[in-house]
Amino acid sequence: MPEPPTLVRRGRLLRIGAAAVVLLAVATYVAVQYATGGRAKPRCVVASANGDGASYEFTAEQAVNAATISAVGTSRGMPERAVTIALATALQESGLRNIHHGDRDSLGLFQQRPSEGWGSERQIMDPVYAAERFYAHLAKIPGYSRLPLTVAAQRVQRSGYPQAYAKHEPDATLLAASLTGRAAASLTCDGRPAGGDGTRAGDPARVKSALVRDFGKDVAPAADRARRSVRIPVPATVESAQGGERQRGWELAQWAVSNASALHIERVSYAGREWTAGNAGDAADAWRKVSAKSPSGAGPGASRSVEEVRIVTGQ
Repeated sequence: MPEPPTLVRRGRLLRIGAAAVVLLAVATYVAVQYATGGRAKPRCVVASANGDGASYEFTAEQAVNAATISAVGTSRGMPERAVTIALATALQESGLRNIHHGDRDSLGLFQQRPSEGWGSERQIMDPVYAAERFYAHLAKIPGYSRLPLTVAAQRVQRSGYPQAYAKHEPDATLLAASLTGRAAASLTCDGRPAGGDGTRAGDPARVKSALVRDFGKDVAPAADRARRSVRIPVPATVESAQGGERQRGWELAQWAVSNASALHIERVSYAGREWTAGNAGDAADAWRKVSAKSPSGAGPGASRSVEEVRIVTGQ
């Protein structure tokens, strides 16, 4: 018995509608691929230096914010544990994104509230300011470095969900070890070589400005526009909050890799290793060994009492 005309028409309309949805999805995919050059968003990976296979993958946006939080902490003389607490807090509160919304008037990386005296809206939306305020409050907590992370974070944040910070401790620990420089060559990012995908060229002056913004004036970067590079001396007398010269150098080098997409950084070299944008994979593969060179302006037999981090921007 033939189907009633109404049912036939309804079935035909459903098939047409389904086909239209599929076509729209395909068209959207093609448009996104065209706009992004067929590539996914840049990503970063940090790996454990303990040989246990632990790793954490995150976005380039998150990497920039994590690097700022770490740099602000070490520049204040805060230990690695403080950086871990700050990173876990930001992971929970904002997903390491500088968001302009939240519960009531909460804002920024740490969801700080102007109405609670954390600062003005403009100040809180500045990642450096927000991180400084977090560490200032953390430093006032007696024995915070010996407290469970959730307890230390809660005493700063006064969150309605204090136990939520705990789940981010493993990832925050990996990030802190890398970004403070203790875990050398443990972080890599895809990066975006400038000019290759229609983006603007990198500017050494912007890299220098960002370094000073996050680390303070004592970092003393020297920008060379002609060579598209920034050189940061790491004298043996300069130490990070965590360790000596070599750790300070890796802190600066991995900060640069974290900012590779944002600042169009093409290469970073330090301590006989070099990272290049576009080298996807794990950190051990991304940081390849290179021959050691004498400091800029020195002869072949010059002393290596001053090493340097070299950051090369794309053109």
